[in-house]
Amino acid sequence: MHFATVLVLLAAALAAPGCASYYYGDRGGAAVRTDLLELNHQAADHLLQAAPLDPRRSVIVSTLVSVDRLGESSRLGRMFSEQIAGRLVQRGVRVTEVRLREQLALQPGQGELLLSRELREVSQTHDAQAVVVGTYAVSGAMVYVSLKMVNPLGNLVVAATDYAVPMDANVRSLLAGQ
Repeated sequence: MHFATVLVLLAAALAAPGCASYYYGDRGGAAVRTDLLELNHQAADHLLQAAPLDPRRSVIVSTLVSVDRLGESSRLGRMFSEQIAGRLVQRGVRVTEVRLREQLALQPGQGELLLSRELREVSQTHDAQAVVVGTYAVSGAMVYVSLKMVNPLGNLVVAATDYAVPMDANVRSLLAGQ
């Protein structure tokens, strides 16, 4: 009978929620991934709410770059740009596809609000009314993203939004990819 009592107590201890979560830890469950697509779509929607756009003219979306290395991007920056451009199209905005994405990165030493001469020329060639530019900053727990929709004539910011992306294994792999 003593053996049966021990088994009952052991079973009760294992079934108690506090013991199980303590043993396995609160993070022992399935990994929760951030919906990057949803975050980027919401950011594009915020830009559109504030931007006075002419539906007959196009917008160019530049590659998002690291705030620490303005001349470089990552797989994360390129993917975010593609998702933001896609959302603008879904919302009825004409987006000019410019495959020379490397030329559409902010140039070092020119500051975050100043567009490069090449970007201004590309936007004029394609009669773009605005250019979406963006940077991201990586911390231990988050990636902070800043987007601006800029009129290429005069560099006037017509809309801006900021958002944070929780750091997880998926985001780390996108940042590591060149």
